[in-house]
Amino acid sequence: MPYVLGIDGGGSKTYTVVTDEQGNRLGQGVSGRSNHQNFGVDKAMANIRESIDIALAEAQLAYEDIAFVQYGLAGADRPKDFELLLPALGQLPFRSWDLVCDTMTGLRAGSPNNIGVVLVCGNGTNAAGRNCQGQSVQTGGLGPLYGDRTSGPDLARETFSSAVRSWELRERPSLLTDLVPRYFGFATMEELVNDFLDRDVQKVPGELAIVLHQAADAGDELAIELLRGSGKELGLAANSVIERLGGFDASATIPIVLVGSVVQEGRNPHLLQALREKIAEKHAHFELIVPKLSPVYGSVLLAMDHLKLPVTEEIMDKFISYGGYKS
Repeated sequence: MPYVLGIDGGGSKTYTVVTDEQGNRLGQGVSGRSNHQNFGVDKAMANIRESIDIALAEAQLAYEDIAFVQYGLAGADRPKDFELLLPALGQLPFRSWDLVCDTMTGLRAGSPNNIGVVLVCGNGTNAAGRNCQGQSVQTGGLGPLYGDRTSGPDLARETFSSAVRSWELRERPSLLTDLVPRYFGFATMEELVNDFLDRDVQKVPGELAIVLHQAADAGDELAIELLRGSGKELGLAANSVIERLGGFDASATIPIVLVGSVVQEGRNPHLLQALREKIAEKHAHFELIVPKLSPVYGSVLLAMDHLKLPVTEEIMDKFISYGGYKS
């Protein structure tokens, strides 16, 4: 029986899963971060190997038992990245394997034929697509200096900044002036701002973005405006991918797969509506898809595709039921 191994590596963790050809999960392993752009190739490889070893041990399998390995790694964006990663991954004793950016594993997780657009909005932001001819293109994913504006950390920074502006009457009144200091354990914005300035705090945690969603859910106009702005940016990225890539059937519905905590867990209706509106300005036939399975199973599905193993509805149901790495 062929065994496959899928890896989802990013800026917060590395998650590895081993399955058989019927989609039964035999082992899983979680280790530290593996985006080489932030932590270096050596550290990334150490965490990748650790997650693999844990998964193989749980599955009671060895490296030589694995028929195919699919790596889906954040930071595998440009030829320079592949020049660094491919030789390093080649040191692991697997017979057959492939490397793609984690955007493409996200696409496979939401698109049965692996065709469409994927929008990533979590710890980072990225957009990519694959057309009917098998060609692919990426928009974004290179950081704020290069135009990225919609990641969780971006939203957290905008949330804090907007709360300060509202408190100082440079912006409309907002619930953020109550919710943001409460999040940090302060009674007022004045206490919060003075404490941060005294300690020279220059960054806020990405988790602060949840406050933005809370304010929007309560009808706060400023929070809604910020989330709509993020939806517009994601829509611009989707349109960019479609136009740069081409090769889509003009009459067919284009899948727009949404992955990452902001869009998968947040699912804010204002953000999603602005996203739809922006795409609809240029493209009439599209569908927003939020995958029900963890991104690591996008890697597993790509591995199964390489081996030409059939992916049945029963297998997909298993992958959905397994949940994510916290399960």
